[in-house]
Amino acid sequence: MSEYPQPRYRYVIGPDGTPLTLADLPPPNTKRWVIRRKAEVVAAVRGGLLSIEEACDRYTLTIEEFLNWNALIDRHGLAGLRATKVQHYRG
Repeated sequence: MSEYPQPRYRYVIGPDGTPLTLADLPPPNTKRWVIRRKAEVVAAVRGGLLSIEEACDRYTLTIEEFLNWNALIDRHGLAGLRATKVQHYRG
């Protein structure tokens, strides 16, 4: 049996407009969070591929960290996920 329950959907549309499956998501041991990886995890949760809890457990994120990524995308698009621009966008 898999460590994670079966997703509700087999795929969702990723941030680049292509289908995104569990196999396409960043590996669970990801340490370097580039824009694309953050956006894929947010898209997976928004599309129902993973729940917020599953995503946070899988990637060792806090709910607040995930919600911050989600809010930055809503407010500033993918550019809001750029780590070097966080202070600019939060200000």
